[in-house]
Amino acid sequence: MSVTIYHNPRCSKSRQTLELLEQKGVDASIVEYLKTPPDAETLKNIIQMLGIEAKQLLRTHEDELTQAGLDKDGLANDKFSDDQIIEAMVKFPKLIERPIVVCNGKATIGRPPSLVLDIIK
Repeated sequence: MSVTIYHNPRCSKSRQTLELLEQKGVDASIVEYLKTPPDAETLKNIIQMLGIEAKQLLRTHEDELTQAGLDKDGLANDKFSDDQIIEAMVKFPKLIERPIVVCNGKATIGRPPSLVLDIIK
């Protein structure tokens, strides 16, 4: 089983998710995505595995949202394409919701952390 966690050690949910994986004996590859952001293709694959739209992976309360040229009203009205949103996340990885766990072609966001148990079975 190959497991990767896109992790922010400063985030309590991310730490809790990593701890849960460790408790279950899962040896996950840890990607500190703020230091090593995923590229656009990786994000597209994650979004597809999650079965969501790109905008659903955005942390919309971060200051970087406006720096990226995005706004909540535009997101709500589908003003931005998935490619624009993904590029913003590549440039400003703080906008990526966390933690994301990927396991054997499946992905989930660890909010709450127990959601990862569904994909590591």
